[in-house]
Amino acid sequence: MNAVPPAAAYASPRSRRGWYLYDWANSAFATVILAALMPVYFAEAVVPAGGARLFGTTLSATSLWGYASGFSSFLVFISAPLLGALADASRARRRWLLGCFLPGALATSLLLTVGPGDVSRALALYISAATLFVAANIFYDSFLPTLGPPEQQDAISARGFAWGYAGGGLVFLLDLLLIQLHGSFGLSREWAVRLALCSAGLWWGGFGLIAWRRMEEPPGPPARRVPALAALRDTWTTFRSVLARPALAVFCLAFLFINDGVQTVVKMASIYGKDELHLGTGTLLGTLLLVQIVGVPGALLFGKLAGRIGTRGALMLSLVIWIGVVLWAWRLAAAWEFWMLGAAVGFCLGATQSLSRSLYAHFVPPARSAQYFGFYSVFAKFSAIGGPLLFGLIRQLSGTARLSILALGAFFLAGLLLLAFMPRDPALTTGDE
Repeated sequence: MNAVPPAAAYASPRSRRGWYLYDWANSAFATVILAALMPVYFAEAVVPAGGARLFGTTLSATSLWGYASGFSSFLVFISAPLLGALADASRARRRWLLGCFLPGALATSLLLTVGPGDVSRALALYISAATLFVAANIFYDSFLPTLGPPEQQDAISARGFAWGYAGGGLVFLLDLLLIQLHGSFGLSREWAVRLALCSAGLWWGGFGLIAWRRMEEPPGPPARRVPALAALRDTWTTFRSVLARPALAVFCLAFLFINDGVQTVVKMASIYGKDELHLGTGTLLGTLLLVQIVGVPGALLFGKLAGRIGTRGALMLSLVIWIGVVLWAWRLAAAWEFWMLGAAVGFCLGATQSLSRSLYAHFVPPARSAQYFGFYSVFAKFSAIGGPLLFGLIRQLSGTARLSILALGAFFLAGLLLLAFMPRDPALTTGDE
């Protein structure tokens, strides 16, 4: 059973607000670069119409983007547990956070220099920024167990996601206005998009620095110098401790299915709307903005609901909604339905992510939280592989993406069943179980 720190060991309100503000900062990258503008700009403007020739072969924009995303995930996959172990041992989570997000924000800002044909530069900057973005989140998430007692962590996690949706939605709205009114500012559409990409880095770095200055290093044992080999041994010990706790092992397996379903919806929704429903770009980007807006009250509401029915119960309820979303998307026929579906996705997206994070945090020893959240990042990255591959395979074999969408329901159903039969664990309160 995890020892519960005394109240004095938890972070101050100022540090907690700084933690919220960092989500406001880094969500600019998640929204503008990962989900919305950068993939479109890369495909339409950076990569030539016939594809780009790299490593002796010609590759399409879609293939290049997929390979770049996969490679950045692989870099995090192999380094996350080691980074977490080193951060815990050195008692320097703030320093590691700063060392990841500042270079990541700089690489994002330098996307301003990417024009038509600059494929290699675009890929190098994107891979660097995406890898550092996820690495920074290891240390950011590791603060959660030290921000408040377990009974408050659902609300704290939800509030962080709510701040993130608000910040990401605001910068995305400003970028859309810049692109839509580019002529009024004396800009070409291309340069308006390039400035929008740069704005994500400036937003992330600027607000990230303000947040970082307010965050305090979590209390814990004295720092110790740990060679890389010893850190690897600590990582193996953490992995064995995860497997030794049946409830935690089952949760991690459930999270693999849950996150795979969520990430596949996030990555493939625009393609589904474009190719299957033939929706316009305005509808697709507008729906993404709606997801950001609705995500704020959705995350906060489920955070409060978790206080009444338990973290696990609230998470299971969000999965029931996800199954309904998948069934609705399977029979979707009109543009207005896509808008409504976007609202439903926004309502449960932040809830599922924040509740998964806070439920995992209940298992985590505060003194080793960076290492445990390094594993959490590994699970998150590994789980995001199968869904898109299955989506593409079913689409290729069946000739329609509707069956691909329907198949995603199996991911949410599997996660729901695993949570329903998750064993008891001393780290969880009665409400969680």
